[in-house]
Amino acid sequence: MPICNNLAETAKTITESVELAVYEDNRFKSEPEDKKNTIETVDLIGLVGQEEAINLAHQICSGVILARELVAAPANEVTPITMAETAQKLATEYNLHLEVLEHGECENLGMGAFLGVAKASDIPPKFIHLTYQPQGIPRRKLAIIGKGLTFDSGGLNIKSASSSIETMKIDMAGAGATFGAAKAIGQIKPDVEVHFISAVTENMISGCAMHPGDILKASNGKTIEVNNTDAEGRLTLADALVFADKLGVDAIVDLATLTGACIVALGNNIAGMFTPNDELAKQLDIAGYKAGEKLWRMPMENKYFEGLKSSIADMKNSGPSAGSSITASLFLQQFVKNTPAWAHLDIAGPVWTDKESGVNNIGATGFGVQLLVNWVMS
Repeated sequence: MPICNNLAETAKTITESVELAVYEDNRFKSEPEDKKNTIETVDLIGLVGQEEAINLAHQICSGVILARELVAAPANEVTPITMAETAQKLATEYNLHLEVLEHGECENLGMGAFLGVAKASDIPPKFIHLTYQPQGIPRRKLAIIGKGLTFDSGGLNIKSASSSIETMKIDMAGAGATFGAAKAIGQIKPDVEVHFISAVTENMISGCAMHPGDILKASNGKTIEVNNTDAEGRLTLADALVFADKLGVDAIVDLATLTGACIVALGNNIAGMFTPNDELAKQLDIAGYKAGEKLWRMPMENKYFEGLKSSIADMKNSGPSAGSSITASLFLQQFVKNTPAWAHLDIAGPVWTDKESGVNNIGATGFGVQLLVNWVMS
């Protein structure tokens, strides 16, 4: 690996490392735990004059911490409604444009896949679209989409206790990274137009829940046989991808805690990258390397789409267990038509850790924020 000898990059990396390592989330404790050691100041010796790099690190860390707090909070604290409120705060504070589509507006746009997932929840879904618009003509236009399931019960294909249903508050980690990146980008103000999108809902169980066997129609007209209500994230992403595909952007990246299969393949520290575009794969690989957020490019074997074919609809929402992270990405690809470059990042593994990898780093990691900021600024 190359050795970093750039003073600004060194100052930025040290600042990020220290700030994120000492961060501790005590929001839900009535009394903070006693701390034996508290860092009050850090002197960066030999890095005088790197205030700009240090400030950049603070801005990025603020986005990572927002993502951590969103992902770590329980589902009774982070809901579709509070996610929309968070987006409103970001828009107000950093002069972003906010569009929140309510149920009726989503229905008018034909978002049957997204709304199919939302049917069983008492909390209304929110389709959130934040836009950062630079002054002048943007160098390029990008869209970032985050899966926003604030809780995933599995629906009628309910998750078992052995599947750690209590952790399903983290199924909005893609949206958390997306909003965290929006917070950082809103402060950094690059010469790039960026759209931050999330179709936010719960996947719950009720008398009006979607059934296994139902057929949903996405906003691009594609019909989907629901053979597994627990493969719901890709349904919400489908309509989000169609929405982003109409924005005339140069590239779309979606992030989702999509499949356990990707964790089986790559473990808990590496996210899977699926894209048919070599140049975008290279950009994301470099952005991830600089961030210390590891990606591994996975194959998109078109033959595997055979496993998604339905006898009564255009496709099923879930394929065979073998290669299921690949078939999930092939499913998503059906909803991108006009955008020159698209990539799907399966971040199921690295968004959460049960092991102590730093001073206080147990739980939500904020994975994806630094990677996305690096990509936008590249």
